[in-house]
Amino acid sequence: MRYQAVLFDLDGTLLDTLEDLATAANRVLAARGLPVHPVAAFRTFVGDGLPTLVERMLPAHLRATAMVAEAVAAFAEEYGRNWHERSAPYPGIEALLDQLTVAGVRLSILSNKPDSFTRLCVHHLLPRFHFDPLLGQRSGVPKKPDPAAALEIARLLDLRPAEILYVGDSGVDMRTARAAGMEPVGVLWGFRDAAELQQAGAHRLVARPEELLPIVFSP
Repeated sequence: MRYQAVLFDLDGTLLDTLEDLATAANRVLAARGLPVHPVAAFRTFVGDGLPTLVERMLPAHLRATAMVAEAVAAFAEEYGRNWHERSAPYPGIEALLDQLTVAGVRLSILSNKPDSFTRLCVHHLLPRFHFDPLLGQRSGVPKKPDPAAALEIARLLDLRPAEILYVGDSGVDMRTARAAGMEPVGVLWGFRDAAELQQAGAHRLVARPEELLPIVFSP
């Protein structure tokens, strides 16, 4: 096989978490008397880490104030209560992971979601699968699209970046993959569209999880 490991993004790639993220965010906004957003708006709000999500959901005049830090803490508390209400693996993801596992392909996750929530979601919603390394956003480590964490994963796997297929749903993921020297594949079932993925340098786009298999197993 050309690829010995697959490095996945989490939200919008393996798990559909959009409604729970939107619910937590809108509860924080409503509690402060601020305008709430339709669920679809969060497709572009998420993906760049929690502080950026909060900045994007707040009215423009509050984005440079102490309200951001307060809302980040409130979101973390609210999301900690409701993260599992609607979130689930996308159709076909578990079958894909089963086939990769049987074939001996190593699985890893890198997310801009806070590390604690990343681990919580994976352990409860994808409990049958072994992801190692499994990394969310950590203090002192640059978030994607900086390639530092992706290259850390390559070192921990003892693989060359070119041996790792990087799978994600956003331009951030595609830029991360390219900066790390990994093959970027964009998925079309997630939060962002084909145009964003292509503009960010996706080498391939897939519409269903099973379409990843011939890419992974290509000679």
